[in-house]
Amino acid sequence: MDRATADDLARRASYGRKEPVEARRGMVVTSHPLAVRAGVDVLRDGGTAADAALAAAATQLVVEPHMTALTGGLEMLYWDARSGSASYLNGNVAAPLAPLPGFTGADLTTGRGVPVPGWWPAFRAAHERFGVLPKARLLRDGIELARDGFAVNPYLFGEMYAHRAELGCHEQAREAFLPGGSLVGPGETLRQERVACTLERLRDEDSGYYLGEFARAFSAECQRGGGVITPDDFAAYEAQWHTPLRGAYRDVEIVASAPPDDGGCQLIEALNMLDLVDLPGPAQSSVETLDLLTAVHNEVYYAPPRTAATDVETLLSKDYAARRMARLGAAPSPAAVPSPGTIHVTVVDEQRNIASVTHSHMASPWVNGLFAEGFQLSGGGSFFQRGMPWPGERATVYLAPNLVLRDGVPVLASGSPSVSLVACVLQNLVNIVDFGLSIEESVAAPRFGVRPHEPAAGWLPGVTLEHGFEPAVEREFRRRCAERGLWLRDLGPWHSLTGNFEGVTLEGGTLRSCADPRRNGAVEGY
Repeated sequence: MDRATADDLARRASYGRKEPVEARRGMVVTSHPLAVRAGVDVLRDGGTAADAALAAAATQLVVEPHMTALTGGLEMLYWDARSGSASYLNGNVAAPLAPLPGFTGADLTTGRGVPVPGWWPAFRAAHERFGVLPKARLLRDGIELARDGFAVNPYLFGEMYAHRAELGCHEQAREAFLPGGSLVGPGETLRQERVACTLERLRDEDSGYYLGEFARAFSAECQRGGGVITPDDFAAYEAQWHTPLRGAYRDVEIVASAPPDDGGCQLIEALNMLDLVDLPGPAQSSVETLDLLTAVHNEVYYAPPRTAATDVETLLSKDYAARRMARLGAAPSPAAVPSPGTIHVTVVDEQRNIASVTHSHMASPWVNGLFAEGFQLSGGGSFFQRGMPWPGERATVYLAPNLVLRDGVPVLASGSPSVSLVACVLQNLVNIVDFGLSIEESVAAPRFGVRPHEPAAGWLPGVTLEHGFEPAVEREFRRRCAERGLWLRDLGPWHSLTGNFEGVTLEGGTLRSCADPRRNGAVEGY
């Protein structure tokens, strides 16, 4: 990618309404224009949907360091068009082999809150199974943008400013983000030489570097912060392939992430309950729909985490959904809800292979001030608050890459980041499947979300609400929330905390998408 093109794309990273895009051959949608272009260029070069998604994700390590890192996790739901089958790759963060006795929220800003990363093992596993282009091609744009730099957008600068203390306390962070002693400002060029070197060594030396020098540097830094990770944790980690979950809703089938990533289970559970009723209209114009969507969402979102050992068959049964509907409105149990930073990428290629990828540092950015080989150490141990995994086991994280099939053929591929990602996907699927909204109408519609609220009594469920609902709907909904003792937080219009729907519809031979106005994303097709 030449510098003029990179500069032009970086300037397009902005909030607000975007135009829908249609294409016949391939399409990429995600939260930064530079990552979108990296993915589309890989499709043009003959890469698969997996290749393009991995190229976009590698580029995002560089251009969205506040949302993802090599030290976090990467998950992929992949539809293989030739076989008509779906696979789910779990490359999420894991607990160390050594125990973490007495783990609390106070550990999240220390090395004890650093999990074992899975991003690179998952990248390699996805590439080996579904990629056709060499890794060097997939990492090319990320390396170039790390070394040559790109223009900082206001969103990234805002996160840098909010975390300037954590960035300023480490030499490696200062080199990139505070050269000369001050933050790289909006519109100025951010260069990350150490990140470029690390990606080059991964490109050239593969697992020898990752399991060797990188693992030793990571472990030493983690231990400096009070953590327990060693190179043995890196050697023991393996990306895991799972069979995705499936559920039926109206006249379509839902294919989604498998435990211990439990967002897919939550999504299908919620849709099972909604399948028992007729919704009167879109939530922005119907208080009954809004009320039911929030109640169903909170019922599944605040339920106990669905681990690998959970009885998923019972949870996803229509009989269980009916029993839950009968008691809907009972207050869910208080639960701790982590606050991750996350990115989603959706890609469809010319053969109609589909990659729906969520990747993340699984925590708010730069929470601990720890860095190794140019990358922040993830604070993704935040998800250990949902339930401490056994030593070496995966964290349970509510990620929900998904596909919608009609008569066995994909008609929609999507996913979302944010603490409200399950609510985001749920609302958009209902908008599109139940009410026939176009994807651009759906992403622009107002949403509810969820955000941790921590009164003295503990963690309690509630609702965040964007502006834009019809006035009568909003008034009545507020009255009902107050009557039930639910907290409600105003977010204003189009807030990033309600997710970022990265969806592509497939109708006939046409692909269609529209970037969500809540982040700086883009869509390109060809």
